[in-house]
Amino acid sequence: QPTQMGSEASVDIGNVLPLGSIPEGTMICNIELSPGDGGKMARSSGSYATVVAHTPEGTMIKLPSGKTRYLNDLCRATVGVISGAGRVDKPFLKAGAKFHLMKAKGHMYPRTRGVAMVAAAHPYGSSKRGARKVTTVSRHAPPGRKVGLIAARSAGRKRKKRK
Repeated sequence: QPTQMGSEASVDIGNVLPLGSIPEGTMICNIELSPGDGGKMARSSGSYATVVAHTPEGTMIKLPSGKTRYLNDLCRATVGVISGAGRVDKPFLKAGAKFHLMKAKGHMYPRTRGVAMVAAAHPYGSSKRGARKVTTVSRHAPPGRKVGLIAARSAGRKRKKRK
């Protein structure tokens, strides 16, 4: 289907209109924060925002997070919802699929527990079967030493005070 742009375009899915000419209750996506910036909000799969009201200070929209925000009437948005809702609900069936996702995101994966390491690799390393050395660490400790209870006021449970 051909898509239309501009304030005279019909309010159909895929058309791009200024917020001022979109009726209230319409689901929109790819919303501009300032006129002409190309669209910044409600762009991930399955997300959308809703036009709540038109006021003299601008158009009020409800964002996917639930917050409401006033935007300039000249900011443009696409009518409709981004496809791919439920993408995060599908389970990872192979470890490799999760590995490649985390690699694309730039996270350290898989992450080895400190207690499973040798003593040279981590302060919690080489302990017998998960027996942990819980110690407090200075806030000014160097990276690598700063693990566990960082700058804690106390370690363990509070003692009962004598009367």
